[in-house]
Amino acid sequence: METSLHRQLKALYAGPEDRQEVPFGKYRIDVVRGQELVEIQHGSLAAIRDKVRTLAQKHDVLVVKPVVARKTIVRLTDEGAEASRRASPKRGTLLSVFEELVYFTRAFPQARLTLELRLVEIEELRVPGHGRRRRWRENDHIVLDQRLVSCGEPRQLRTAADLLSLLPGPVPETFHTGQLATLADIPRHFAQKIAYCLRQMGAIDTIGKQGNALMYRVCPTPKKRKRKVA
Repeated sequence: METSLHRQLKALYAGPEDRQEVPFGKYRIDVVRGQELVEIQHGSLAAIRDKVRTLAQKHDVLVVKPVVARKTIVRLTDEGAEASRRASPKRGTLLSVFEELVYFTRAFPQARLTLELRLVEIEELRVPGHGRRRRWRENDHIVLDQRLVSCGEPRQLRTAADLLSLLPGPVPETFHTGQLATLADIPRHFAQKIAYCLRQMGAIDTIGKQGNALMYRVCPTPKKRKRKVA
């Protein structure tokens, strides 16, 4: 079921002359703005990877990826009245998108594809889950809806080099994922995901090893990848 968040973001990107939920061959497009196809994906990018890869071969495609920077959890009673609200401890940043990009390396970058990131604040409405599922837990719940509270400025990515701009500072001439983790103040396992994305998308290259660690360098000119046959 479509969330309020998705509807609100569609309204943000659709002007008076634009169309929403448009059948387009075997696909359905969230917003068609002139010759541009806009897909808003709050869920996993993996779910639209093949769709986007196919569409961007012949059309200008904008993929909007909201990243939840702040979330307020609103608990409702069975009758629908607000019982409580609290801030979720989870905070997303622009770097968080790499958690999704590991499943999107076959789609990005492409010449006619733009990935647009938006930091958003949302409210998530929850109702008790007991009686609605076979198993019951004390903290069981069902997410009823998500709605947009505020939306940050867009950050557009078009090339492999643009991915490097998401890092908090310039990377050394050569580096390993331990150094990347220190630079970005993130766990090393997350730095490994970032390095995987950057390498698969052509922003960095492997140049050898230092002990057991792979060494990387930034490509002066991002490499062009051979088109993969589906």
